[in-house]
Amino acid sequence: MNNEPLNDVVDAVNALRGSVRRDELRDEDFLKRLSHELTSSPALRNLPAAQALAEDVLTFTEDPRLLRTKAHINGRKDGHVLSLFDASYFPTLSLDFLAYRPLPTDEGLEVRYPSPTLPVTIERMSKGFEARPVVALFPENHLDGRQESGDLIFYFIDKFVERHLRLTRLLTRHVMAPGSFPLVETAGPAEVEQASSWWVRLHEYHHRQGDMPIPDFLPVKKLKPLAGLEELRVDVSAMLACLHDPGLSERDARLAYEYILSERLLRYAVEGIPRPNYDAVASQLLFNYLLAADGIRVHGGLIHLRPGLPAVLAEFLGEIQGIERRIHREPAEQVQDRLLQFTNRYTDYDEAAKDYRHIPFFADAKQRLGV
Repeated sequence: MNNEPLNDVVDAVNALRGSVRRDELRDEDFLKRLSHELTSSPALRNLPAAQALAEDVLTFTEDPRLLRTKAHINGRKDGHVLSLFDASYFPTLSLDFLAYRPLPTDEGLEVRYPSPTLPVTIERMSKGFEARPVVALFPENHLDGRQESGDLIFYFIDKFVERHLRLTRLLTRHVMAPGSFPLVETAGPAEVEQASSWWVRLHEYHHRQGDMPIPDFLPVKKLKPLAGLEELRVDVSAMLACLHDPGLSERDARLAYEYILSERLLRYAVEGIPRPNYDAVASQLLFNYLLAADGIRVHGGLIHLRPGLPAVLAEFLGEIQGIERRIHREPAEQVQDRLLQFTNRYTDYDEAAKDYRHIPFFADAKQRLGV
């Protein structure tokens, strides 16, 4: 499909989504009306993604699954995603369309770290996907809220590249000691794209590893600090894989390591101000742990990476794994409490507000750099 019909598709979806109300998403009359509008729209009626969604919403009240829609997406026949979404952390999504281009994947990485991850570049999108926070799309974001084995997980790598070059690059130059990230600091957009693709594949792979993998233990880890700890667990696992797996391209793996560390240590900490989200809590935890264990030091207003940093990262991961290993002999609630205690040991939790405070170091950096 060339650009002109795709523009018509986006326009048609944007016109339809204007009448979508979140409180009506599961209403039978609304779903029947939506099905009719999809099948009668000149721009949408011949689109396979629209045909699949039209059939699914017509039967949703009897069978609340988007089987045809997800089969179309997972089949990767035309690079189109059209669905009805209901995701609390992506509130801009409702009825939305996406046309994407898959990015190449390193063969060795794909074989060694398999997962249903699909790094893509967005070619066309409706309004819901335009929001800056929407950097990924997960199976449970659809109206049915389900994730099945093999369902594709999309990461919008063009958005990763944009935010890295806009914000993270600025932080590496003004918050880190010179030469901290020699490969990342000089990487062009194509290399940042590659490093981002490596990150998301390693990230999703490691979510599914360990004694308490996701999604099996999602109910235990759904609290904000534990969601942050889980993100940190998988990212530290990814960094260590980049450093120690001899089966990976050495330079590409080193670039990915620097990229993941810079994103996790710097960007999330700054973006989470003034009210830290789970990613910002994770960055606080990493910063304070590394500081306490001499993996980093702060001198002259700059973060200096210490020679023993990789060993400290391994110790950090070992502590998390040691707690999670208890799931085989302790109740889930007890392990959850242990994980929470570990998180709060290295973060600034405000008992009165029942929330986390930001780290002054990053608040100052945010103000000083105007980001």
